[in-house]
Amino acid sequence: MVDDGIQDHGRRTFLKATGAAGAAAAFSGAAAATPGRDPGPKEDEVLVGVSAGADLRQTVEQHVPGNAEVVHQNDDLRYVAVKFKGSDTARENFKDAITKRDHVKYAEDNATFHALATPNDPQFGDQYAPQQVQSDQAWDTTFGDSGVTIAVIDTGVQYDHPDLAGNFGADKGEDFVDNDADPYPDAPQDEYHGTHVSGCASAVIDNGTGVAGQSNSTLISGRALDESGGGSLSDIADAVKWAADQGAEVINMSLGGGGYTDTMKNAVSYATNNGSLIFAAAGNNGTQGVSYPAAYSECVAVSAVDDNEQLASFSQYGDSVELAAPGVDVLSTSTETRGSYEQLSGTSMATPVTSGVAGLTLAKWDLTNNELRNHLKNTAEDIGLSSQEQGSGQVDAYAAVTTDPSGDGGDGGDGGDGGDGGDSTSSSVSGTLDGYWDYDDYSYGWNYSSPSQVVVELDGPSDADFDLYVNTGTTAAASPSDYDYASRSTDSQESITIDSPDDSTDMQVDVDSYSGSGSYTLTITEYQ
Repeated sequence: MVDDGIQDHGRRTFLKATGAAGAAAAFSGAAAATPGRDPGPKEDEVLVGVSAGADLRQTVEQHVPGNAEVVHQNDDLRYVAVKFKGSDTARENFKDAITKRDHVKYAEDNATFHALATPNDPQFGDQYAPQQVQSDQAWDTTFGDSGVTIAVIDTGVQYDHPDLAGNFGADKGEDFVDNDADPYPDAPQDEYHGTHVSGCASAVIDNGTGVAGQSNSTLISGRALDESGGGSLSDIADAVKWAADQGAEVINMSLGGGGYTDTMKNAVSYATNNGSLIFAAAGNNGTQGVSYPAAYSECVAVSAVDDNEQLASFSQYGDSVELAAPGVDVLSTSTETRGSYEQLSGTSMATPVTSGVAGLTLAKWDLTNNELRNHLKNTAEDIGLSSQEQGSGQVDAYAAVTTDPSGDGGDGGDGGDGGDGGDSTSSSVSGTLDGYWDYDDYSYGWNYSSPSQVVVELDGPSDADFDLYVNTGTTAAASPSDYDYASRSTDSQESITIDSPDDSTDMQVDVDSYSGSGSYTLTITEYQ
């Protein structure tokens, strides 16, 4: 940020030469809830984000009015939940006032999210999803690996289901709705969504029982939606953070609603920075533009197609869609009180099909989360839909398992995100910011022509709050008041992912101190 009287540092230029050194830098090419807190949606709460370096609870608590109280906090995501007993006006006044206080990064409603399913009348029929994405052909190579973990952030899961039990380990998961260690559904007749989603991903293959998921990956359940299918922003964010801490390589979020929130943005950034790849449902409104959390750049947005490989009438679509998968009349596991198996429709079903294929892929290839993301896109099948409808294409398990990621190919879809290969190049720079007034600007020259993706990452001090801003397609320096992309968590771990970036000009990057000082490393990775 720039204060009057503070000299502009000027933009530095990223060099393409490996190992080049200049005057500026060298380059290379826990959550606890207050007892008694109500489960499920929490529309009477405000979430307040506090910058690193400040006392989390005290910063907020001293400004909480008499008709409210702090009822929850997440130290890693650095937010507290303030519960109001009064009117909507009291909450709005508080949000307006608290954001004017030092060290307060944001204040937002504890929004409600919902499971994204469009249930049909139950029918028993043959599966088509594994065949359509060619998981059955991939099984000639591998059924999957129990060393790969898929976390299902959803309603509770009937983890003792005969067709799921074999893929659940000793740790079944965590219940963030009721604040205990048992994610089993409270009301299995009504709470079946998570069980169905889990089966789409990893119902046990080749066990002589029921249906087959896409992979025999280990499942863990983060129960963040209650029996009504709804859940609070804070519970879902806490569950995402928990899943990343469990080492889940894949996180499935078949849910949506609430719009953009800083709390969820920080949660998915945390998970991404800790090695998880998040798949999220595009949404079921049948409109252009995907829902949140799928719309965050950290998440892989998945649209739904039918058994004729046509976009489902309910599926949302748009530039953020990266992959498509079967999501109409998908047969999967259900709670035993509902008959153990049923067909459901929704982007909620397409998402775990994709998550399961991701798990299957990791059983064959050792990939980082970003490498996995690009590999699935590079090996996706073009099924003739527009890039807004299918992204890079329909996920293809056989191609993902049998194609060496070091030389990715595949049909790539209409969107061009697939790329011509699996090459990547990375450049890094180190710097120091002295306080809230300080910033560093960089101009990055592209290594590839028309790169498929660029990832900008900031690793800064744990006791400071640094933010990251990016402009593309312009020579204007990025800043907190002028940016195309931003990552503004409450700490100094930031990440921005841009698909098919505009490379008509050098990319402009701003590292800004919101508060605190210290050293940082900025890394930019291009994918061809």
